[in-house]
Amino acid sequence: MSKSTSIKACFNVPLANFELQVDLTLPGSGVTAVFGKSGSGKTTFLRCLAGLHHEAGGQLSFCGEVWQSDGYFLPTYKRPLGYVFQDASLFPHLNVTGNLEYGRKRTSASIQETELNEVIRILNLEHLLNRWPDQLSGGEKQRVAIARALMLKPKLLLMDEPLASLDQERKHEILGYLENLQSELKIPMFYVTHSTDEVTRLANHLLVLDEGKIIANGELKLLLGNPFVVKAISDEPFTLLFGKICNEQKEQHLTEIEVQGGLLRVPHQTAYKDEVFGKGEVRLRLYAKDISISLIRPTQTSILNIIECTITDIAPTQSGGQCLVGLAWNGATLIARITSFSCSELGLTSGMVVFAQIKAVSVIQ
Repeated sequence: MSKSTSIKACFNVPLANFELQVDLTLPGSGVTAVFGKSGSGKTTFLRCLAGLHHEAGGQLSFCGEVWQSDGYFLPTYKRPLGYVFQDASLFPHLNVTGNLEYGRKRTSASIQETELNEVIRILNLEHLLNRWPDQLSGGEKQRVAIARALMLKPKLLLMDEPLASLDQERKHEILGYLENLQSELKIPMFYVTHSTDEVTRLANHLLVLDEGKIIANGELKLLLGNPFVVKAISDEPFTLLFGKICNEQKEQHLTEIEVQGGLLRVPHQTAYKDEVFGKGEVRLRLYAKDISISLIRPTQTSILNIIECTITDIAPTQSGGQCLVGLAWNGATLIARITSFSCSELGLTSGMVVFAQIKAVSVIQ
């Protein structure tokens, strides 16, 4: 019999204003984003997984290993997991090497020197090893905290809004390291956040909580095709596209990405690595507000992305005077937000062939 590769969790936890009620099966691989507004039960759910919150009657199994059941509870220190909090919580009396060694000594699983060096390389800590915590930036502290959690040689990594206290530049930087971490070490990760950016960039699977209840749970690619789910995680409708780099026009600072057989031009990202070229997956987020529609193919325009689409549906928005236009493009679905006046003036209807215009600089990567 093959070993289970899933995580099964069932918890009913009374909280101040509601009850956390989860009964679900989640993948034991990739990144599962646990999304919800503040106070929705995200952190409590993570603490239940870690064993930091013990509620009678809870059930939890990880890839076939029972961590909690009726009459049985595996304590946190025996669970093969690492936990990264919002605050890095490094020991101020230890330098970076000392903090890593502390984590290394906290487990019976022996992490080899080669594994230690691999973590240091992936998180780019080589030049920080002799520094003290008060000599580190916020982003550097979090990288050390992540590395220290990995010293436990975990089978599961839990992250509770680890970027919440960082500015946008540092968040973007750390997300890159987390992508490298996932692609190279392949440790399953549960990532608590209320940031759409972090969900669309990192997650393979999405769990959305609202006042302790599950309102969405499934593969990210499938869920983001549901307008209800998109609305739950973003105030502005968007489409998430998955593609591959096929050409780099470095002299123009542009990158061409193949999506569903079509091409999109986006600003060149120096973060793209050589090994990503033509192989690795690239994610592009297109907001409805950044897509306009023309009945004919525009010429002599600064817009670099002009793609032929078919209108699938038209729906009014709650804000009034505007509508959302669904567009089919080579098997992908885009959403454009335009004024109801423009929709009427152009005579847009389902089934019409139109041209979507997308500014390269509006594409979020």
